[in-house]
Amino acid sequence: MALADARTGSGEPPKVSLLYNPALRSVVYQVVTFVVIVAAVWYAWHNVIQNLARANMSAGFGFLNSRAGFDIAQTLIAYSSDSTYFRALQVGLINTLVIAAAGIVTATIVGLLVGIGRLSHNWLIARLCTVYVEIFRNIPPLLVIFFWYLGVLALLPSIRSIFQHIQENPNASFFISNRGIYMPAPIFGEGFGFVLGAFLVGIVAAIVFTIWANARQRATGKRPPVLWVNLGLIVLLPLAVHVLMGMPLSLDYPVPGSFNMKGGMVVGPEFLALYLALSLYTASFIAEIVRAGIRGVSKGQSEASYALGLRAGQATRLVVLPQALRIIIPPLTSQYLNLIKNSSLAVAVGYADLVAVGGTILNQSGKSIEIISIWMLIYVSISLITSLFMNWFNAKMALVER
Repeated sequence: MALADARTGSGEPPKVSLLYNPALRSVVYQVVTFVVIVAAVWYAWHNVIQNLARANMSAGFGFLNSRAGFDIAQTLIAYSSDSTYFRALQVGLINTLVIAAAGIVTATIVGLLVGIGRLSHNWLIARLCTVYVEIFRNIPPLLVIFFWYLGVLALLPSIRSIFQHIQENPNASFFISNRGIYMPAPIFGEGFGFVLGAFLVGIVAAIVFTIWANARQRATGKRPPVLWVNLGLIVLLPLAVHVLMGMPLSLDYPVPGSFNMKGGMVVGPEFLALYLALSLYTASFIAEIVRAGIRGVSKGQSEASYALGLRAGQATRLVVLPQALRIIIPPLTSQYLNLIKNSSLAVAVGYADLVAVGGTILNQSGKSIEIISIWMLIYVSISLITSLFMNWFNAKMALVER
């Protein structure tokens, strides 16, 4: 106390200057950063408006209600050349989401298998997986797309050969040609909504049952037959409802037309080339992530599993992989984002994704700033939603300390 009195003349601690207050400085820095960003955006937008005014052009998104005037080959929703630009962008967005979702699922499965295969004790399997990874990781994704589109799918049998095959095998339902894969198309009749409802109920019930089974296993050490029960809920329950409702789901089979197949549904070569290229390319990176994650788990975990009587496959599936997920998930998110952004390469093979459709609209309307803004907003939104989901999943899989 005496020392404090000698320095300050009182028992109060010395006052710290506001310039050296960490809390105040952090607030000031954030405010200054926000003001600078807003000023930069306003300056750029003001410049754009002035330049458009000098060129006698107007800015805005009212053109989205104009007639598109062009057709799109790959559509999952109703669309024609009389539809609006906004509808065309919806078609492109859905096509982008479809290729991204299908690619992520396939790349994850292939990458997981190849990553585990690289650690296999079988010399041939390990070397084949290594060759796969080294080849695809060192080739640009655009070249992989061209390989599948021009080097594989374009060399498939022609549609004339398919017609000849149908004459020889009239009961065939699936046909593969250089114009795509033709297959039966589902026709949903009255009452199919109940089948779909049963399927959704089965999924929810399977999730609930799995949670209960995991809790029972932790409490008693005994695990109920989760796989068979879930298969019954997800598969047998909808099938039973389908039969009870008089089988409202039927199939429309493809048949030969004048110059092409008619009826059924077709998966075009553009989609197949992009899907296979993005899936296999991204899977090579995921395989290395999986291998590194498994290597990051202590070897003692596997040894303890063997000591408990687990086989190698069971030890990997039940002990090693659940722990490796905590290492795998963060870099896996980056690969998912890369696949989503690489889907914009679809324009190289004519697949009608968001960028390809938006480019056609840009050429017709001249609204370059608006179209580019839409592209940026949609891709940023998809990436952020993917990141949020993966961060949530990573938090669920994180090791909770007791």
